[in-house]
Parts: sequence; structure tokens; C-alpha cells
Amino acid sequence: MSDLDQRELALLAIAREAGELARRRFLDRSSFTVKFKGPQDFITEADGEVERLITGKLGAAFPDDTFLGEETGGTPGRRVWVIDPIDGTANFARGIAHFCVSIAFVEDGKIKLGAIYQPMSREMFAARLGKGATLDGAPMKVTTTSRIEDSTIELGWSKRRPNKDYTDTGLRILEAGSSFRRCASGALGLAFVAAGRTDAYFERHINSWDCLAGILMVNEAGGWANDFLVGDGLTKGGPVLGTNAALKDVIAKLVDAGRG
Repeated sequence: MSDLDQRELALLAIAREAGELARRRFLDRSSFTVKFKGPQDFITEADGEVERLITGKLGAAFPDDTFLGEETGGTPGRRVWVIDPIDGTANFARGIAHFCVSIAFVEDGKIKLGAIYQPMSREMFAARLGKGATLDGAPMKVTTTSRIEDSTIELGWSKRRPNKDYTDTGLRILEAGSSFRRCASGALGLAFVAAGRTDAYFERHINSWDCLAGILMVNEAGGWANDFLVGDGLTKGGPVLGTNAALKDVIAKLVDAGRG
């Protein structure tokens, strides 16, 4: 069994275990309190607890690997696990069952593995570079939608960019005849593109732990995603666009993806 095989098996098992911990906390609302890191930036004790489980298990299995987590940070090395313990914390905190555990494995600047586990539906989205993307073990494929008027685009949002950037983008999408939605989890937004549930996901600025696993899934499911790791995307974040292949050029122009 290769090193990557071992990491893939560990990744799927640990993502599921971490997700089940998040599920238990979600169902027991008395087990955590809600705080804010900034405006509309939720945090709970569960975020740190789940991240510690992930880094502890992966660290024990692969002691030479490094970590970059939303809650605990880290210094990326040649092999780095990029972790969002609960993506969609605002949903989690408000009792909305749309959140996930997202973990990516990056080696030599390439996303090699990704897992996104949605605890409340118990769905496992996964991908391996060059080996395709799966949902609960079955292959995932992006949509074949080719008309913008038939498309559904999910938009992400954060306080890291001016509000007008988001309202302008939404208006252009509507004027083009498409529709948009916002579900408050970038990781699941990209996973849903890979699974053919939506046609595209765009966010003007996103952190690497929110999107790397999903980017790999979109690419491996036959779609297209921008090269997020160019420059300092790993540590400082940047824009992300994941879309089906047929609408790539139209949507990239529509959201002005290159501007960030």
C-alpha cells in the first residue's frame, strides 16, 4: 500500500469520525456556546474540539506531516493537511443542518486528496487526484448545463470584501437570466457542484481550508476550478470559482472572477 493509499484511508475514516462528533454537538445544543471572532464570524467550542480530534488522529498516523487549520493555524510544509473542522459554523450555531467537515491533503503544491463529510445527511464527498470524485463511493459528475438561463450558481460571502462587490455580482447573474443561492458553506457549495446539484460556486475571497477539498472534487468530477494555490492562496486565501465545463467562460466573465 502506497503512502497516498494510507493517507486516503485515514482521511475518510477521520473525516467521518470528526463529523459524527460535530453531529452529536449539533444535536445537543447545551454542549456549546456561540461566540464571535468578528462581525458575522461565528465560533463555538465544537470547532476547536473537532479540529483537535482531526489533528490528533492524523498527527499520530503521519507524524512528519504538517497542518493548517482554521482554528489552530499552522506552518505548511511539503506535506500539509488543510482543515476546516466545521465549515458553515453560522449554520451550525443557529441550528441549521447545513455544515460539514472539510479536509484536504496537499503535497508539493498539489491537492492530492479531499474529503467533505456532511454529518446531518451522513454523506461523504471525496476525491483523489487523477482518480475521480465520489459521493458515498459512487462517481460524481458535474452538470452538462450549457445555457446560462438554465443554470443555478451559488455565491459565497464574507466581510473580507465590500458588500457592493457581492450585490453587483448577484445582480449581473440575475440579469443574465440565471439564479443564485447562498447556503453559507463554501466546502459544501463546491461539493454540490461536483455532485451535479448546482452548476457553479463563486466566492470573491475564501480561505484555503474552506475550498481545497472542494476544488479537487470539481476538477475530478469533470468540471473546472481556478488554480487556487498559485501565489499565496494557501495561507492568505483568494477568489474561487468552480463550475461545469460548459459554462466556465460565461460564468467566469459574469462574476468577473479574475478581479478577486
